[in-house]
Amino acid sequence: MRLMAFDYGTKRIGIAVTDPLQIIATGLDTVHPNVIIDYLKKYMATEPVERFIVGEPKQMDNTPSQSAQHVRGFVNLLKKQFPEIPISMLDERFTSKMASAAILAGGANKKTRQDKGLVDTVSAVILLQSWMEDIRYK
Repeated sequence: MRLMAFDYGTKRIGIAVTDPLQIIATGLDTVHPNVIIDYLKKYMATEPVERFIVGEPKQMDNTPSQSAQHVRGFVNLLKKQFPEIPISMLDERFTSKMASAAILAGGANKKTRQDKGLVDTVSAVILLQSWMEDIRYK
């Protein structure tokens, strides 16, 4: 079964998944929050998901950021729609900057680097990789 990570935003949600053996994290898509549940139901009809990992927005002093309330609402929606799937939260500080740097390092042109959807998807990949590394090395 796969793991699935989300970089939640009020305009876009970046989504990443693992392969069935949970070895490799890959960007899946970026979707609008209004369609996320339908998207997930369609995806999970063919691909079983074992766990959701959601980026937790925090300030530098470790307190919740302004967007934390929106993420809590998203997590509650996931719990209501998919009660059988456990949810793990992971600090998402710096993931967008790391994603932008990774896209730049990959040689992307300026137009590609400015694609906010791509940044959100790569951020979700970074979250998922970080979670897998944390679990693997504990």
